[in-house]
Amino acid sequence: MSGEQQLDADLGSGVEVEEFSWEDYLEETGSTTVPYASFKHVDIRLQNGFAPGMKLEVALKNDPETYWVATIITACEQLLLLRYEGYGEDRKADFWCDIRKADLYPIGWCQQNKKTLEAPEGIRDKVSDWNAFLQQTLIGACGPPVSLLEGLRNGRNPLDLIAPGSKLECQDFRDSLSTWLVTVVENIGGRLKLRYEGLESRDGFEHWLYYLDPFLHHIGWAAQQGCDLQPPLAIKHLKSEADWQEILAKVKEEEPLPSYLFKDKQVIGTHEFSINMKLEAVDPWSPFGISPATIAKVFDDKYFLVEMDDLRPEDHTRRSFVCHANSPGIFPVQWSLKNGLHINPPPGFRSQDFDWADYLKQCGAEAAPQKCFPQSISEHQFKENMKLEAVNPLFPEEVCIATVTAVRGSYLWLQLEGSKKPVPEFIVSAESMNIFPLGWCETNGHPLSTPRRARGHKLRKIAVVQPEKQILSSRTVHEGLKNQLNSTHSVMINGKYCCPKIYFNHRCFSGPYLNKGRIAELPQCVGPGNCVLVLREVLTLLINAAYKPSRVLRELQLDKDSVWHGCGEVLKAKYKGKSYRATVEIVRTADRVTEFCRQTCIKLECCPNLFGPRMVLDTCSENCSVLTKTKYTHYY
Repeated sequence: MSGEQQLDADLGSGVEVEEFSWEDYLEETGSTTVPYASFKHVDIRLQNGFAPGMKLEVALKNDPETYWVATIITACEQLLLLRYEGYGEDRKADFWCDIRKADLYPIGWCQQNKKTLEAPEGIRDKVSDWNAFLQQTLIGACGPPVSLLEGLRNGRNPLDLIAPGSKLECQDFRDSLSTWLVTVVENIGGRLKLRYEGLESRDGFEHWLYYLDPFLHHIGWAAQQGCDLQPPLAIKHLKSEADWQEILAKVKEEEPLPSYLFKDKQVIGTHEFSINMKLEAVDPWSPFGISPATIAKVFDDKYFLVEMDDLRPEDHTRRSFVCHANSPGIFPVQWSLKNGLHINPPPGFRSQDFDWADYLKQCGAEAAPQKCFPQSISEHQFKENMKLEAVNPLFPEEVCIATVTAVRGSYLWLQLEGSKKPVPEFIVSAESMNIFPLGWCETNGHPLSTPRRARGHKLRKIAVVQPEKQILSSRTVHEGLKNQLNSTHSVMINGKYCCPKIYFNHRCFSGPYLNKGRIAELPQCVGPGNCVLVLREVLTLLINAAYKPSRVLRELQLDKDSVWHGCGEVLKAKYKGKSYRATVEIVRTADRVTEFCRQTCIKLECCPNLFGPRMVLDTCSENCSVLTKTKYTHYY
């Protein structure tokens, strides 16, 4: 039996496929997902060291021995959208390139290597003096680091440079501020498994950090800060001082990772805390509640040590952690009360009721003033009952499905589902680097722990029927499911097919199907990320912004004559209490995203720029603001 016949048989007989489906799970639980743009650390990872506006010298497609200056329009992981200088605002010649395969060089490279620098044929007659044009254009221009381009020519994506065996410097954030070397054991989508240099796996001192963590640095950082490299107290006794110095000398002989990989890290500011000040804190080693804490030590104007209060006899180990001015999980006194939350009294506290005024008097201490604490994030898109993927705080190697159970300011209470061992509800910051959007694990090849009830689901032939008539045959959906299964592997490998940000240009003409008011309420953009996931979210938002969501779903449904050769995604709409389903085709590769968005807009009879990778700032290139609905309908 052929693979296609086997798939037909499986679909027809309803054979279970042991594969988690976010779509089925969301439908089963009646939940929504946290918007992709809420995870800033994931967004930064996809920016790859290139930024819009940077300029490069790029080989011409039809003449690889000739080069011209191009500007980066959009950057998304290993893909760049480029526009040659001379095209101005005209995007018709914009082109995508893979940074690992294209000939990209810094400005001035052609002159140094005696290569031809000449404008593309399509615009050569636009300017009489191209040399003068370039001199004017390149005033104040910036480009990507030369070392970044050299690394790419060796076939490596920027984040891939942090490979197993790479060395970094890590500050001890448990009880001291010592900095020591760590070796990268694994790199999964920027999430690093680290081991202290000089130790083995069996020693049990491995830990996970995101590569943008403020306590993780490139080799040479400590020297720049005037700090000595010293192993943390927890491991210092395992070797002699001579052994540690020998390890340090060997690492200094290795070539370090380029520092630009960490350019987007948070800048640590100065703090105003003093020793013995009281505050409220979440213990990062047990983030299940908020308790009183004390500033136990001030290292310098950037770092201080927070110790969880413990009134038991001295022989109990005190839990402490290093903080900086913007550290999450520290709050002013009475924060819990003001947010309607219970504060856990310190161990050994004898009274039934905890009162901060009495406690401060009992301790002879003062509360840390409000000015010491970081500003709370005023806007984010996390809401109760939303789903996401989150690191298990007790077993950091595990990532699970999580539900937002409560939101207070910029803090979330999460409940894990499917974890290997039960974990209580825990607290994280909305800017935590241990939380991820839907599909992150699948995109990056990281295992995802899922609820047992969601691990198996049946694939079967389905007919999509509106209440008034059938709108899509079961055979068409069957074909769409086959396409989706056949393409799943190619879609998800290491974020290979990465979609740029998709902007909703609220000022553009919204057409007869989409509600202008609801369009205005949509987020400014979605993505970047996996093409299928980003475009699925975009289309879902558009369907929900329609006057009649079922009508828009019908307009978008899979066409048997489709030319996209993408994958079929089942989208849903609700209208007047009734539910509708249809399979909608979505492109899988970034080079087709711009045209897909444009053609979808045309299908919905709205401005071709209503949504897409290009942000409309003032004037739309389609001049849609002067067209009436009648003229627009005629236009299409």
